[in-house]
Amino acid sequence: MLKTAVTEMLGIEHPIVQGGMMHVGRAELAAAVSNAGGLGILTALTQPTPEDLVKEIARCREMTDKPFGVNITLLPTIKPVPYDEYAQAAIDGGVKIIETAGRSPEPFMGAFKAAGIKVIHKCTSVRHALKAEKIGCDMVSIDGFECAGHPGEDDIPGLLLIPCAANVLKIPMLASGGFGDGRGLAAALALGADGINMGTRFLATKEAPVHDNIKKQMVDASELDTTLIFRTLRNTARVFKNSIAQQVVEIEAKPGETNFEDLAPLVAGVKGREVLDKGDMEYGIWTAGMVVGLIHDIPDCDTLVKRIVADAQEIISARLSGMMLQS
Repeated sequence: MLKTAVTEMLGIEHPIVQGGMMHVGRAELAAAVSNAGGLGILTALTQPTPEDLVKEIARCREMTDKPFGVNITLLPTIKPVPYDEYAQAAIDGGVKIIETAGRSPEPFMGAFKAAGIKVIHKCTSVRHALKAEKIGCDMVSIDGFECAGHPGEDDIPGLLLIPCAANVLKIPMLASGGFGDGRGLAAALALGADGINMGTRFLATKEAPVHDNIKKQMVDASELDTTLIFRTLRNTARVFKNSIAQQVVEIEAKPGETNFEDLAPLVAGVKGREVLDKGDMEYGIWTAGMVVGLIHDIPDCDTLVKRIVADAQEIISARLSGMMLQS
């Protein structure tokens, strides 16, 4: 067992957190990760309404008696999202751990703290991590450039970003982006993190509520099978490299200013959800991290978590200690 500031603060057995993933962070996956000794995360905005989130929290609680959290990603949207209502739904559901991402969670911190909630904020830069610490977040998750979804605009990989953040933060830190096995966990701990946050790797598990075509595609993929879109819009996102993503890249490569209206039909969220649900790999875009290059099987969450921890322990206790010169 690896005891860290993350396991102590969150009340979990292993320092492994499932990232909040749109359309994927449902009770089946979150409960499986929590039952395996990690921290499962429900994604609030996957639920159509705040009332549905309350029901999903209750459903998850029926599947596990272990801690689990809720992700609330705060982003500007074409259709206004009732973030206050989703936050209140998480509070009303008795959730004690919330992961926030996107914009600063500062407007919600008073309500979260009054409810005794631990807040983890996902950041893509050291400066944002320091701001999260300053406003009272209990923990940060540092997303390196390798991650799925939005890696920020600084393009700093985890090998540098994690120790840079560790140098200045006083609160616990999760390392995120590019983690999928025991080597990654051992490396994250060596770089100064207190645990890891995995999204893409948990997609390729038996409990992940996505089509088998997605899981098989990830097993077959290499580290070269993701691409970056929305670079010209300063809203960079890493997605799986399919024909739709390549069309987006080609449009952005044309001379002149990119018009989002030209991209919208290709990148609609409803199309991405259909890819995950129905398995038509070329229907829309879906996020995936470079860690797909390390995914070679589709285990259940219990097997995956225990394997990662066992491999990390072996690396720390045997491989690394064996390199020490005896005086």
